[in-house]
Amino acid sequence: MIGKLKGIVDSFGEDFVILDVSGVGYIAHCSARTLQRMPKAGEPAELSIETHVREDMIRLYGFRSDAEREWFRLLQTVQGVGARVALGVLSALEPEALANAIATGDKAAISRAPGVGPRLAARMAAELKDKAPAFAPVDPSLVALTDAVGAGAAPQPVADAISALVNLGYPQVQAATAVAAALKSAGEGAEARVLIRLGLRELAR
Repeated sequence: MIGKLKGIVDSFGEDFVILDVSGVGYIAHCSARTLQRMPKAGEPAELSIETHVREDMIRLYGFRSDAEREWFRLLQTVQGVGARVALGVLSALEPEALANAIATGDKAAISRAPGVGPRLAARMAAELKDKAPAFAPVDPSLVALTDAVGAGAAPQPVADAISALVNLGYPQVQAATAVAAALKSAGEGAEARVLIRLGLRELAR
């Protein structure tokens, strides 16, 4: 099995790069984000590789980081997620953003990936939630806050602050993240107006 390739970028296709390794051209299928960050043709590059072997073909998938490769593997443990969908998810979300989206149940962010509808996004969030923190740092207080909001158990000032930020056009997960940060600095008893002001300051950074 091939785990890593280091060589010279030969050329690009729609969803792949050809990497010249000592005169042998390897086709590595990649996410759009990985392709965008690859060096130009003729320049050196290195990719972490996931090798898929089937009866009728051998296909290589390339990643700029081991974290991206691990997410590619993990995503495919969910029923209905194959290699193409997994690459689509990684094209839409950075590994850290994906970890946060799954940990907080942000189905809207996950479903931005091509081929991922609301039902599949919900399944991914549910099945991978407990595994997400192992792949990227996820703030436990943010997860707890998001769960409380979803269950209708969040303190009223917190719920009001998140609702206000959402009404201003911010996605739910961004609003919750900002309010969680605001709550840390303002304290548990902070009023909604204070959380909104501090949350907007967080979002403006």
